[in-house]
Amino acid sequence: MKNFKPKAWLLPQPVLIIGTYNEDGTPNAMNAAWGGQWDSNEIMISMGNHATTQNLNRCGDFTLSFATEDTLTAADYVGIVSAKKDPDKMSRTGWTQRKGENVNAPVFDCFPMTMECSVKEKLYESETGYYIIAEIKNIICDEKYLSEDGNPDVEQMKLITFDPIHNGYIALGSRVGNAFRDGLKLKK
Repeated sequence: MKNFKPKAWLLPQPVLIIGTYNEDGTPNAMNAAWGGQWDSNEIMISMGNHATTQNLNRCGDFTLSFATEDTLTAADYVGIVSAKKDPDKMSRTGWTQRKGENVNAPVFDCFPMTMECSVKEKLYESETGYYIIAEIKNIICDEKYLSEDGNPDVEQMKLITFDPIHNGYIALGSRVGNAFRDGLKLKK
């Protein structure tokens, strides 16, 4: 076994696309990896000091989409380029958008699944950013990604995860087991 100093290596890290509106009403998006489920209907995201952070300070509504193999290049781009320096950055993504039905934030049509969210609480706010706890108001899933039971089929979505160790993206694989069932084989 080899030891490493503490690093941001909690795996897997989702590639999250946060959609907000800029002050002038134009759509904006950023790529974030440090987020996860907070409670059954809440999520948590670590936010730095971004144009998106400023947008959330003005209006706490946002959308959260999950990047895929098909959206990888543009998803990486919105993480590299700041709307603070390039207000027209979204035109290069090729993404179309519409206003969310339950939040004042853009829904980008290229993602298989999007959550409409509102900031509920900000934690540890400083000049470098903060953590947000947000309530999930609604989940939108493109019907072509629904399974036979009518629920989203994650395997069809071709989701990607961020590899913080080698600064890459990895495609999530196929189902390998059954939660809350396979472990019963070891139960007496």
